[in-house]
Amino acid sequence: MEGTLDHVMMRVEDLERSLEWYGEHLGYEEKDRWEADSFTNVYLGPEDMHEDGAMLELTHNHDGGPEEMGDAWGHIAVRVPEGELEDYYQQLMDEGVEDYRDPESCGGRYAFVKDPDGHEVEIVQRDPDQGALWSIDHTMIRVEDADETLGWYTRKFEYTEVPGRWEADSFANYFMKPDGAAAEEMALEITYNYGDNTYDLGDAWGHLCVRADDLEEFWETLMERDAPDYRDPESCGDEYAFTKDMDGHEIEILERDPNAESLFPE
Repeated sequence: MEGTLDHVMMRVEDLERSLEWYGEHLGYEEKDRWEADSFTNVYLGPEDMHEDGAMLELTHNHDGGPEEMGDAWGHIAVRVPEGELEDYYQQLMDEGVEDYRDPESCGGRYAFVKDPDGHEVEIVQRDPDQGALWSIDHTMIRVEDADETLGWYTRKFEYTEVPGRWEADSFANYFMKPDGAAAEEMALEITYNYGDNTYDLGDAWGHLCVRADDLEEFWETLMERDAPDYRDPESCGDEYAFTKDMDGHEIEILERDPNAESLFPE
C-alpha cells in the first residue's frame, strides 16, 4: 500500500501576501494553481524539490480568511544544511521576518518563525541528501493518545516510526513515514503532551494529503480497515477523497497522473 505524504494544506487570508512571503524568504515557486468559484488553491515548493518531496498547498477562501488557528495542528518544518542553522535564521531576520524563537532559545538545535497568518514554521538541520534547501521535512500534529494514534497510522496507512523519537519531561514526539520512504519525503510528527491534551482544530489548517497509486483501491483498503468514511471518492467526483484520524485531522487521498498537465485533478 503506497501512501506518500504529498502535501499539507493551510488557509491564508491574503494569498498574494503569502505567496510573496514564501517566495521571498524560502525561495518557493508556484507549481500549479486551481481557481474555483469560491476559493483558490496554489501548490508551492522549492525549485529543485525531490519528486516525492511534499508541497505546501495554500488555500484562500474568497469570502475571507481563516478565523481560528487552533492548537491541534502544530507547524510545518523546513530543512537547512547541518551546521548552518544560525546563518539561515539570521538571513531571515535580515529579510525582515519576525523573530519568534531563535536558535539560542531552542538549544541551537532548531528555530521557529511565523508566516503572515501566524502558521509556525520550524527550521531544522538536515544532511543535504535528505532534501533541498527549505523543503518540507515534516508536519506536526497534536494528539490525545499517542499509543492509539501510532497504531491508527500503522493499521490504516501502514506507516512506520522512523528515527527521531524524543521523550521529554512534559511531552513526546514521534515521526512516521510510509515503509521504505525516501529520505526526502515529508514525515508526520505526532506530538503527545502529558496531562491536559485536548485540542481545537480551528480552521487555519486544512489537511494532510496522501498520494495513492489507485484511488479506488486505496479507499477500499481504508474502508476495510475501518477508517472513517468522511468524503468518499464518489462524493468528490472520483478525483479524491477524505478520511479523518482519531483526533479529527483531515487526510485527503489523491491519485495524481504523472503525465497530466495539471497537478490538480481534472
